[in-house]
Amino acid sequence: MRIAETGVPGAYVVTPEQITDERGNFYEALRSEEFERVTGRPFVPVQINYSVSRRNTLRGIHGVAIPPGQAKYVTCVRGALRDIVVDLRVGSPTFGHHETNVLDADSGRSVYVPEGVGHGFLTLTDDACICYALSSAHVPGTQIDINPLDRDLALPWGFAEPPLLSEKDRAAPTVAEAMSAGTLATWSEANGGAHPVML
Repeated sequence: MRIAETGVPGAYVVTPEQITDERGNFYEALRSEEFERVTGRPFVPVQINYSVSRRNTLRGIHGVAIPPGQAKYVTCVRGALRDIVVDLRVGSPTFGHHETNVLDADSGRSVYVPEGVGHGFLTLTDDACICYALSSAHVPGTQIDINPLDRDLALPWGFAEPPLLSEKDRAAPTVAEAMSAGTLATWSEANGGAHPVML
């Protein structure tokens, strides 16, 4: 597999090398020791989630507070989607910057989203299915939501008509509002520094 860091530090695109014959194909989606060797970051999944969405569904931008923190290994296993990661780590040299990739079942390409980085996607096909391998189990009340249509972020979703959004995502705060509320992790916290005290 080819592992390449994106413009958001700590976020990687992983492209598998496929073995193809008349039956179809085979590839490794993740090999933890190879991922750690290339990136210097261990990744051991402890929870796996799937979501299925109709075409032009927009989900995100989502993250998890630190603590507990959560890294994601995201793969489209059916259909196709436009995937975006956003640096939400206050003090990061690329705070507010984003990286866009098309993930589709044919390529098997995946995106690794480190702690403190937000993630969202727009489905490009009907019945698109995305798989999240997660470094920590879900803890109620720790999710961070950022409005995916935040004008300051100006994310290039590329939709031709208004996307289907949940009420939660539609009502989510902007990055500026989340910063003012103190809900975003700092660059230091996301990279192994001291965790803030949760009140």
